[in-house]
Amino acid sequence: MTRLRVALVQTDAGSDVERNVAMAAELADRAAADGAQLVALPEYLQYRGPDDGFRASARPIPGPWSAPFADVARRRGAWILVGSLAETSGDPMRPYNTSVLIDPHGLVAGVYRKIHLFDVAVDAGPVVTESARVSAGDRQVVADIDGVRLGLTICYDVRFPELYRALALAGAHVLAVPANFTERTGRDHWEVLLRARAIENGAYVIAPSQIGGPPGQPAFGRTMIVDPWGTVLAQAPDEVTIVTAEIDTDRVDAIRRQIPVLANRRPETY
Repeated sequence: MTRLRVALVQTDAGSDVERNVAMAAELADRAAADGAQLVALPEYLQYRGPDDGFRASARPIPGPWSAPFADVARRRGAWILVGSLAETSGDPMRPYNTSVLIDPHGLVAGVYRKIHLFDVAVDAGPVVTESARVSAGDRQVVADIDGVRLGLTICYDVRFPELYRALALAGAHVLAVPANFTERTGRDHWEVLLRARAIENGAYVIAPSQIGGPPGQPAFGRTMIVDPWGTVLAQAPDEVTIVTAEIDTDRVDAIRRQIPVLANRRPETY
């Protein structure tokens, strides 16, 4: 049995990068000081605003935007999942949208670059072309946190169940979905998608989200922790806040034993 106390931070990032990072690091520090062994933060942590500003905010990883979280991790002896930062790539017009897992020594233990980019045009809703400002990643990532296997994803990935099944088959007990989910789609899809990914894989889902945001692009918020049965263990109100729950890998094993969807697959017929 492995248990892990997790805390999810809900933020309201704007266009001031240094302020965004400082506030997020302060919240992460508070969560770790309260006993969280893993603190997870949302997507687009360091910047939300026009594309040019996003491009200008890109830095290497590790680098200046991950450093404050590495400091928190070292001081508190906690794992920190920095939900996503703009990471420099070979194309200055299209940085990566990157999750960074930092270990209790302040070292980078995992880097995941968002695979599925948010290119959508919703009637009476958002029209977004993330691929115009972001380079897509091409690698799945599962990291080990003191015996708990964590699968890394970001926001729009949640609409692609095949990624989550692959992470579960690779041993993930917990699926991370840091997000900046739009309010228009979030009110109908956010909870449904998160609970579905948990149920179909017998895994915990931790989904720290942004709230608020630039004019005309509000984020849904409702940061959420879901257990492998699909039960919502914690959900944030509509404000900057922290929610917590305990991860128990025995719960994962028990549910996968009762409903063995991973073992009962028949991929040769698909």
